[in-house]
Amino acid sequence: MNRLPRSVAFLSFGLTMIFATSTLAAEPDHSLVEEKIRALVPTAKTVAIADSPVEGLLQVQINSDIVYVTEDAEYLIQGQLMDMDTRTNITDQAKSVIRQSLLTEVKNEDQIIFAPKSGEAKYNLMVFTDIDCGYCRKLHEQIEEYNEEGIAIHYMAFPRAGIGSDSYDKFVSVWCAADQQGALTLAKNGIDPEPQSCKNPIADQYELGREIGVTGTPALVTADGTLIPGYMPPEQLLARLASLEGEAVAEATGE
Repeated sequence: MNRLPRSVAFLSFGLTMIFATSTLAAEPDHSLVEEKIRALVPTAKTVAIADSPVEGLLQVQINSDIVYVTEDAEYLIQGQLMDMDTRTNITDQAKSVIRQSLLTEVKNEDQIIFAPKSGEAKYNLMVFTDIDCGYCRKLHEQIEEYNEEGIAIHYMAFPRAGIGSDSYDKFVSVWCAADQQGALTLAKNGIDPEPQSCKNPIADQYELGREIGVTGTPALVTADGTLIPGYMPPEQLLARLASLEGEAVAEATGE
C-alpha cells in the first residue's frame, strides 16, 4: 500500500481540522436570543429561531406566533414583514406553515363537512364559524353554491363569546345531534338546537382557532395554511383560491 509522506499527511490532517473548526464556528449561536425570549414568555412551549431576509434580524417563532429579534438580542419587533418588490408578506408566509402543521392534525371526523354531491372537491376549505355570527349565517345560506363551485366546507367551531357561552352550548348541541349537518343548518337559520351533551371537540377547536390567529368569524383557512378572514361570495372565493393556487405554483417553479 502506498502511503503519503508524513509531512503531507500531517498537512492534510491539519487542513481538515481547520475546515471543521471554521465550519463549527460559522454556525450561529442564538442562545442569548432564546434565553431572553423565554424570560419574556416563560410559558412558551415552542421557541424556534431562523434567519430572516433582513440582515441582522432573526425570525422567531413563539408557539404559533412570529416576531423578529435583532441578532444581538437587544430589540424585539412585532408586526408584518413585507417584501416591497414582490409584495410578499413574509410574516404571513411563515404563519401559514405553522397553521398548516397544526391543522393537518385535525381529523375529518372532528369536522362537520359539506362537500360537493358529485365528484371530488377541487378545494377543501376549513372554516372557523360561530352559530350566531351574521356573516357565518350568510356563508351557510350559500353552502350549496360553494359546493357547486367545487369547494368543500370543513366547519370548525369558534364561538366568539368563548367557552361556556350560549353560542358554545349551541355548538355542543349541534355536535351531539344525530344529524349534525341538519342541526347546524337549523341553528344557522336561528332555530336553537335541542340541548344535548356528549364528548365533543368544541373547546379544543376554539383554542386551536385562537392559536392559529383567528380573531373573527368566518375565518377561512386553505390547505396550505393561508388565512382568509371574513365572508366571500362563492364566485369571488373560487377566484381567490385559484389565484392563491397560481401563486404557489409560480413560487415553486420560480416563474
